[in-house]
Amino acid sequence: MGKNAAMNPARYLLAPIWLAQLATGAKNFTGNPIIGSRWLNERGLHAARVKRAHALAARRRARLARLIDPADREAFDRDGYVEKRDFLPSEIFEQLRASIYTFAGPAREMVQGDTITRRIALSPRTLKAIPEARALLRDPQWGGLIRYAGSFDAEPLTYIQSIISHVREAEPDPQTHFHADTFHPTVKAWLFLTDVAEDEGPFCYVPGSHRLTPERLRWEHEMSLKAVGGDVDRLSAKGSFRVSEDELPGLGLPPPRKFAVPANTLVVGDTFGFHARGPSVRPSVRAEIWAYGRRNPFLPWTGLDPLSLPGIAERRVPYLWSFRDRWKRFVGQPWKPVGMKSPLER
Repeated sequence: MGKNAAMNPARYLLAPIWLAQLATGAKNFTGNPIIGSRWLNERGLHAARVKRAHALAARRRARLARLIDPADREAFDRDGYVEKRDFLPSEIFEQLRASIYTFAGPAREMVQGDTITRRIALSPRTLKAIPEARALLRDPQWGGLIRYAGSFDAEPLTYIQSIISHVREAEPDPQTHFHADTFHPTVKAWLFLTDVAEDEGPFCYVPGSHRLTPERLRWEHEMSLKAVGGDVDRLSAKGSFRVSEDELPGLGLPPPRKFAVPANTLVVGDTFGFHARGPSVRPSVRAEIWAYGRRNPFLPWTGLDPLSLPGIAERRVPYLWSFRDRWKRFVGQPWKPVGMKSPLER
């Protein structure tokens, strides 16, 4: 196991927890000496977890395929994302956007490099003020695409999100480095409220990088050894592996695609695929309704998620923020409360 555990024998009392985490989405090579064991990863521990998680996701998606149009399913299975321009009828979208732009709610922000990410939870309070957002979350096409991509019949966490670039003199936003969120399929969705220019922080995705090819599995194995050896950056060591664009041809992958798209475009993607936020050459604000879903990848069933029940689902984000505020000494809290703000406020 890791040298920290060897230096502090009392840490071995946590061994049952570390072992149990192998059957969850735990991914931190520095926080779990079993996940971070060089001996075990040389013998394929990480690769085995990746293979098992993807096999189960494929089975769950097969059971959820009825929720989406066959053409969307074909596009997703090929590329790892679905892009839907003019997703909402124009009149409904304009009503939604106008309601969001005039709304100020309790916001949280995280600063990374020179960029602020601001989130306003789609909580009961927000949904009451913006009924058009509640209608969106009930849209069968929205829900079906997210469920298929995430491989679970579960409600995602949803926010109004703003990406505000060049807010201070600092290193570039680390989200501009291509990466996979974790070792198993997960889902994120963006309904863009603003037009997104190619040079103003567009979402970028490497088509087909969600597929677990032999090349990708070898790369995952090699990265696991680098992670336990301390030969990677901090975020990769925590299980969100970074990849350079120069490595893509060796993985049989094409160049990234930049989503320079008009407002009212929905993109739903599997963030096991390599993705990043494109750099912005000038101060800009990108606003969107953003959804995120991640469950235990080793569950064989698609549903049975009590947190998706009405009355609970829309309260999860405020509860999660409150929990992390209370226990931030132990679990951390990167999202700082910044009072009442609107999405476009700089």
